[in-house]
Amino acid sequence: MVSYRALEVGPGGPDYSDDEVDRIFRALADATRRDILRRTLAGESTVSELADRYDMSFAAVRKHVNVLEEAGLITGHRIGRERRIRGDLRAIRGAQRLLDAFEDIWRARVDRLDALLAED
Repeated sequence: MVSYRALEVGPGGPDYSDDEVDRIFRALADATRRDILRRTLAGESTVSELADRYDMSFAAVRKHVNVLEEAGLITGHRIGRERRIRGDLRAIRGAQRLLDAFEDIWRARVDRLDALLAED
């Protein structure tokens, strides 16, 4: 198992396990889930309100919401009988720091390759 702290995502950055990283990027890999996340970052919503916006069943939207919740990208709370959900900006920033760390690794490799080619 890899600790993503080793990617040096910075102080206070995420410390994700392989499974957590897989859940985050699996959740983000689907266009409907990205749209649900975008909508819930803009404001709280219920699953019913979200389901009205898609050409799919309530159950299908609920499954998408569950995947996003399991990835930690959205959170929910109850207000009376309603369950309201919203996107978690901190989780999005954590995913962005992971991507930034991977980009830094890639850029360092390209820089080393450029240096090797410049030697010739």
